[in-house]
Amino acid sequence: MLALSRKIGESIIIGNDIELTILEVKGDQVKIGINAPKSIPVYRKEIYLQITDSNKEAASSEATVDILMNLFQK
Repeated sequence: MLALSRKIGESIIIGNDIELTILEVKGDQVKIGINAPKSIPVYRKEIYLQITDSNKEAASSEATVDILMNLFQK
């Protein structure tokens, strides 16, 4: 992991088009501004992990034709 020190108002550039800016520091919280193209998804890590877990669960479930037919009939 790369660790960088920044002050309020300073930024970090990732690649050519993602900019992270330190907006505010209050106690143990840091407010970060993110400028990124709309095509780049940005998530809080806990939300990202929930999404990947849900995707894994959906991919591993076995949906039979009968189950799918019942979903469309409702």
